[in-house]
Amino acid sequence: MTINLVFIDSSGARREITSPEGQSLMETATMAGIPGIDADCGGACACATCQVYVAEEWVGKLPPIAEAEANMLEFAANRQANSRLACQIRLTPELDGLTVTTPEFQF
Repeated sequence: MTINLVFIDSSGARREITSPEGQSLMETATMAGIPGIDADCGGACACATCQVYVAEEWVGKLPPIAEAEANMLEFAANRQANSRLACQIRLTPELDGLTVTTPEFQF
C-alpha cells in the first residue's frame, strides 16, 4: 500500500509525497529531499535531527514513544508536546495522510 504524507516547513511550504508501507518517516523524507530532515545518525535514534511536529489530529494515532526516543527528545532543540523523531515512525496504512511540520532550526 502507498502511504500519503504531508510535510510542512517552518515557512509554511507544503510538500505532499508518498511512501511504501513499512518505511520510516525519516527514510521517506530523506529519499524525497524534504528540507529539515537531516537524519545525521541515519535512523539510529541517536541525534534528534529528524525531529518533526506531528499535527494534533495525528498525535493519538501514532504508536507510543519508546524509551530510546523519549531520551533522545530530551536533547532536541525546541521540543514541543507533539515532537517525535521521524526515524521512529514506521509507516502503516493507519498513518495514510499523516501531516508533520519540520522545526525552523532544521530548515
